Amino acid sequence: MIKRWASWAVKIALTGGALWYLQAKVDLGAAWNVGKSISPLMFLAAFLLQVVQVLICGGRWRLVLRGLGADLPFRQACELFCIGNFFGQILPGAVGGDAVRMWRTHRAGLSLTAAVNSVVIERIATVFGLILLAAACEPLLFDRLEGRFPEWVFPGLAVASAAGIAVFSLLDRLSVVLPGWRLVRGFIQLANDSRRIFFRPFRAVPILAVVVLGHINLAFVVYVLALGLNIDVSVVDCLVLVPPVILVATLPISMAGWGPREMAMITAFGFIGVSKEHATALSVLFGAVGVLISLPGGVFWLLSKREAAGESPQASDP
Repeated sequence: MIKRWASWAVKIALTGGALWYLQAKVDLGAAWNVGKSISPLMFLAAFLLQVVQVLICGGRWRLVLRGLGADLPFRQACELFCIGNFFGQILPGAVGGDAVRMWRTHRAGLSLTAAVNSVVIERIATVFGLILLAAACEPLLFDRLEGRFPEWVFPGLAVASAAGIAVFSLLDRLSVVLPGWRLVRGFIQLANDSRRIFFRPFRAVPILAVVVLGHINLAFVVYVLALGLNIDVSVVDCLVLVPPVILVATLPISMAGWGPREMAMITAFGFIGVSKEHATALSVLFGAVGVLISLPGGVFWLLSKREAAGESPQASDP
């Protein structure tokens, strides 16, 4: 209990510190005026792209589940993803939302192993896809980033990530060093499942393709919002700069990414000449669209609680 509250306190402090830094470095009044100028039509278009994002995420998770010999109906997968996304907005980082999705998936009838491992592997694939997309698109911005950003960063991260996945998938070797430990048995199964996905191209390629498609869609969300704010950026700019911003926002170091995401957006888009005020407004609107698209997850969660209570009045379901 103490560790959990300490974790919350640290993340709240980091979020607060990042926001304090922003107010010291950014003219928030000017950023507010920029944000208010957003075209309602473009904001609606960004929201609709986020609806598409939910469908993409539900589909990629199903691909992982099928690769592990489990499955969920597409609609149910999307609903459970929405529930996890909702809790990801109100709990620190994305980890809390993932934990809720694991538990609700297990309650939906899948084994606990399949529920946990599918979400973990999907999260790994999502981060790896982010890095691959950034590395693939980085050369398109060399002429604008020359001398201001190390060209080796994203390719280096891609190589390091691939090596990390390979090592992660070999964790079952721990059984030789620490035989009989329950936690080790869990890692053994997770390593086996990771190999079933990442070491088999006929499974890994479709999953990573859908992952990259999802990140491209998020880049378009930012691009559409930027158009609505009359920010002079291109689709290529967003394809390269948005993935690192999302990567920072998903780190479990803040409350739903608020604060670090804004700092990352200011830094990334500053490379191409976007002012701090415009980048802040863009980031806040991107976060606002994310909050709006997460709200149906709360509705799905409440409905599932009601259904569970109706089926088993005496059952307790956290």
